[in-house]
Amino acid sequence: MAQTLDEAQVLHVARLSRLKLSPAEVKRYARQLSSILDYVAQLQEVDVTGLQPMAHPLPLHSVMREDEVRPALSLEQVLANAPAREEAFFAVPRVLDEDPGGG
Repeated sequence: MAQTLDEAQVLHVARLSRLKLSPAEVKRYARQLSSILDYVAQLQEVDVTGLQPMAHPLPLHSVMREDEVRPALSLEQVLANAPAREEAFFAVPRVLDEDPGGG
């Protein structure tokens, strides 16, 4: 059963998403979204009786190393590649005004 999304529905979704679409984009997205809905309808017809739900189709294993406690870096090691520093801190450009009221 073909699923179709008409241009009015595409415009409604675009309005909800605050997207401004040209008439050509509306037509293209209506075709593309209808195609996606058709594919989802095809998937819904597949008999999955007796199949266990899975998070991934392939067996997964952790590629992360085990957590292990190690000595912390020294202050000099931490700040070694800092482009600018002030005493024991990273120096960064000011992003906020002095006046918290903004005036």
